[in-house]
Amino acid sequence: MTIEPVTAADIDSFIEYLNDHLADNGVGDRYFQPMPKGTSRVLPQMEDAFRAGLGIHVGKAGWRQVWVARNSGRKIIGHIDLRSRPEPFSEHRCLLGMGVDRDHRKSGLGTALLSHAVRWATEIARLEWIDLQVLSGNEPAIRLYLRAGFIKTGELPEMFRIDGQSLSYTSMSKRLTAT
Repeated sequence: MTIEPVTAADIDSFIEYLNDHLADNGVGDRYFQPMPKGTSRVLPQMEDAFRAGLGIHVGKAGWRQVWVARNSGRKIIGHIDLRSRPEPFSEHRCLLGMGVDRDHRKSGLGTALLSHAVRWATEIARLEWIDLQVLSGNEPAIRLYLRAGFIKTGELPEMFRIDGQSLSYTSMSKRLTAT
């Protein structure tokens, strides 16, 4: 398995992988994205943000860094991305998104992807914080983030009403630099 950055040349295969990944959202009433089951896919504005963000330098609004994990056959089996926060004066922080292919969950891949992104954010981008939001019912993801040193910073109860369910949103953060 290798972890490598997504480039402009890779974006189409990444979007294809991401659409397949999102197809699992809501299956068995287990949600990992605030999207209805059966219609979870990369929306045009999300695809545009990935495409445009890859060409923007860290510290500028809209930047995005994406990595994929590939198996020995070069199939994408997981991803992680860091991106700028939308609020002004938050250039020292970033937002995290990630996912692991259905056949590779609980294999340690999520931990490896997180370690890779944290190392990049600390050593290359010199960021001070990584923030994320996760559906509160996604307990495996929350446990992964807690093991990686993230702390819960809040929860918005019943943030979403999707497919007849109320889903809450948990916010988490990890400090990368000593105070």
